[in-house]
Amino acid sequence: MNVVVAGPIASREHEHPGHPERPARVDAAAAAIEDLHLGSDRIDLAARAASLEELALVHDPAYLRALESFCEAGGGKLDPDTYARPSSWDAARAVAGAGLAVVDALDHGDGEVAFVVARPPGHHALADRAMGFCLVNNVAVAAAALADRGERVLIVDWDVHHGNGTEAVFWDDDRVCYVSTHQDGLYPGTGRVTDVGGAEARGLTMNIPLPPGATGDVFCRAFDDVVAPVAARFGPTWVLVSAGYDAHRDDPLADLGLSSGDYALLASKVRELAPRPGRLAFFLEGGYDLDAIRASVAATLGGVVGSDATTEAPTAGGPGAAAVARARRVHAEPSDDDVW
Repeated sequence: MNVVVAGPIASREHEHPGHPERPARVDAAAAAIEDLHLGSDRIDLAARAASLEELALVHDPAYLRALESFCEAGGGKLDPDTYARPSSWDAARAVAGAGLAVVDALDHGDGEVAFVVARPPGHHALADRAMGFCLVNNVAVAAAALADRGERVLIVDWDVHHGNGTEAVFWDDDRVCYVSTHQDGLYPGTGRVTDVGGAEARGLTMNIPLPPGATGDVFCRAFDDVVAPVAARFGPTWVLVSAGYDAHRDDPLADLGLSSGDYALLASKVRELAPRPGRLAFFLEGGYDLDAIRASVAATLGGVVGSDATTEAPTAGGPGAAAVARARRVHAEPSDDDVW
C-alpha cells in the first residue's frame, strides 16, 4: 500500500523554550514513519505554502493579516498558552499547504493513505483566533477545500482535547461531519455530548466525552456503536483524521489510558469508514510524550497498511461505557416523526 507522507514540517521553526508544543514532537512522528521501513511504498511530497485564498476558506482574512503582521513584528504570546515567532507564519502556511497537497496527491491516485507530519497543530484554531497551541486549522482547511469540490468529508478527531475550532467551522455545514472523542472536562471545556450541530447540519457534530482512565475497549465501542452508524448515514467520500496522541496513557497533559496498540485498532476502524483507498489522510495534532508519539504514529499507519509496528498491547477495563451509551442514545437514528 502506497503511503503519501508530507513533512516533517516545522521541525526547527516555531519554537518557544520550555513549551510542550516543541519541534521534537514532529521529529518523533517522522522517526515513527521511518520505523515502518516502507521502502518504495512511501511517497514523499514536497512542501508548499497555502495561499491566503486557501486559508480564507476557513479563516477571517483580517485574522490572517493580523497573524502575519504579528509574526513579522517578532511574535510573542497570542494567549497564555499559544505563542508565535517570526517564522511561525511561514510554518503555519506550510502545514496547511501540506494538508492540501496530500489531498491532491490522493485525489490524483498517487497513494492509498496519507500522513501530514507537521506542526503547529490546528484543531483549536477558530476562524478569527489562535488558541490552544494552534494558529491555523489545518484539517479544516483541507476539509473545506474538499467540500468546495463537492465532496462529503468525515473528520475524526481522536486528540484528547476537544477540537472546538473544527467544530465551530463546520457547525452548520451539512457537507462535513465532525466526530470528537476527548477527555471530559479538559481544555478547552467544550464538546458536550448534546452539542450536535446547527440547524442546517443537525446530528453531524458528534461529541463523545470520556472520563479519565478510559481505555481502548471504550474507544472501540464508541467507534462501533456511535461513529460507524452515523458515518454510514452521512456517506462520506473522504475521511480526515485529527490524529492527536495525547490520549496515550503516558502523556503529561491528560489522563486517558490508551496505548499504541489501541491506536492501531482505531486506525483500522477509521480505514473502514473511508469509501475506498485513497480517501484517508491523517493530520498530526497533539501529543507531548515523545516515545508515545513515535510508537503511536507507527501503530496508526501500521494499522492501516497491515504492518505490525505495535509494541504495546491494546488496553481494556477502564471507565466510559456509560458515556458511550449516552452518546449512542443522542445519535440514535431518528424516526420519520422525530426531530433530531
